[in-house]
Amino acid sequence: MDCKTWNTIAMALVLLLHLSLIMPVFSFSSHPDRILRLPGQPHVGFQQYSGYVTVDDKKDKALFYYFVESETDPASKPLVLWLNGGPGCSSLGVGAFSENGPFRPNGEVLIQNYYSWNREANMLYLETPIGVGFSYAKDESNMTLGDKETARDNVMFLKLWFNKFPQYRQRDLFLTGESYAGHYVPQLAKLMIDFNKKEKIFNLKGIALGNPVLEYATDFNSRAEFFWSHGLISDSTYKMFTSVCNYSRYVSEYYRDSVSPLCSKVMSQVSTETSKFVDKYDVTLDVCISSVLSQSKAICPQTQQKSEMIDVCVDDKVINYLNRRDVQEALHAKLVGVRKWDVCSNVLDYDMLNLEIPTLPIVGSIVKAGVQVLIYSGDQDSVIPLTGTRTLVQKLARQLALNTTVPYRVWFEGQQVGGWTQGYGDNKLSFATIRGASHEAPFSQPERSLTLFRSFLQGRPLPANIF
Repeated sequence: MDCKTWNTIAMALVLLLHLSLIMPVFSFSSHPDRILRLPGQPHVGFQQYSGYVTVDDKKDKALFYYFVESETDPASKPLVLWLNGGPGCSSLGVGAFSENGPFRPNGEVLIQNYYSWNREANMLYLETPIGVGFSYAKDESNMTLGDKETARDNVMFLKLWFNKFPQYRQRDLFLTGESYAGHYVPQLAKLMIDFNKKEKIFNLKGIALGNPVLEYATDFNSRAEFFWSHGLISDSTYKMFTSVCNYSRYVSEYYRDSVSPLCSKVMSQVSTETSKFVDKYDVTLDVCISSVLSQSKAICPQTQQKSEMIDVCVDDKVINYLNRRDVQEALHAKLVGVRKWDVCSNVLDYDMLNLEIPTLPIVGSIVKAGVQVLIYSGDQDSVIPLTGTRTLVQKLARQLALNTTVPYRVWFEGQQVGGWTQGYGDNKLSFATIRGASHEAPFSQPERSLTLFRSFLQGRPLPANIF
């Protein structure tokens, strides 16, 4: 081989070495967590990823995530983290595969959700806390958790997740969730704000909370009025409900195993009159529905009777799909310490007395930090009714001395009323209802929920007319 050939080879080797130093170890298309294709899914133009982030090496605790890039121009779209409630229910099975994700199982195949939130953002679904869904801890003692540890695990997850996806580190970040995420999201946001005081790590822009648990007594006691106003209980039971049995105290006593006989009798009558054939999470919905609507049973103890723990719809599409071995392999998921994936964890031992700790003051501190806050309510939910949530938002606005900048009015989706809304302090704090929606608003009113989500990301008031 002559010198000229050797020089050419040497130059090529130097160029390859240079490229290997300036390029990532793997291209984005060959990311180890990339989902090549979910079984039965239609063809789509966006990328999906899922896998684990170990949040504690010593305790061997790992959180499972599912990440869906935006349908269009993901490089310019914000990053949105979604958390479901419970506590102990899956953001993968409920949020992603039943509410606002790109697909919904239908037998052996997935059908596309045309109102998926990844039309507007890059969506990150996290199965939290440890013990939920595919998230795990090798030692079962680490599945005994409360709000503080959950928040610490979640913020650690995000920090480490950015190592997997560094291109999203500086992206506008929004936190969203529903139900008991009224605890998860504000506490996570507060930790992120505290971290940013030392080092700017999170580009947090806003949080959105759907039918959230914010202040124990107000949230739960508002159920009596909702039941009565919707004709679910009699006048006499309503009177007893409000005068003899404080509902929030009843729930507290339930978790302390100290329910008074009189209060227990009243609540038994409430359960009888409301009927087990009415879904408490959507009082207009028939009962034979996917068990995803059981995600908040933990905060509705009076309905947890043995007969209601039986799934009346045996062909639960989400559970069947996510328990398929080929689906788990495609998701890079594994079952640790449990025999099957379930919508809500039966191994998690959560300190339910955390319910009694209000998160409304934390939400106030987030508004003060300049982070946009949206609180919304599906108006057919009797578990966390809009009446209590609306009262709390007004209370918070008064405490923060925020003037009404968007008077209470209807908002529109297309040519129909989507709900009602009110804004405070140049929309720093806003409240909205979603007309006809359940506890899981994107499940029951997907198009209206997407309109709400789009306005939230853009920082704009909801549409005021049909034009």
